Amino acid sequence: MKPHPATTAVPLCQLRPGTSGRVCVLQGDDDFCQRVREMGFGESTLVTKVSGNTTILCQVNGTRIALSHGAAQNILVAEIAGSH
Repeated sequence: MKPHPATTAVPLCQLRPGTSGRVCVLQGDDDFCQRVREMGFGESTLVTKVSGNTTILCQVNGTRIALSHGAAQNILVAEIAGSH
């Protein structure tokens, strides 16, 4: 049996640059969750962290998007093995 995705998820800001993950959980209030979904960070979306620690640059659906560290902490992803 596979573990629940949220149990193996880490905040997007903790991925190493060049690593991909699949969005598992969006944390935060309804406005935040709706805003990041509209930006392309819906549950099950593939995201790659490009760079950054304070400002996180990532790629979603072919578009590069910059997020604050706080926002990236609230997007939990399951790292895709071998993506680095």
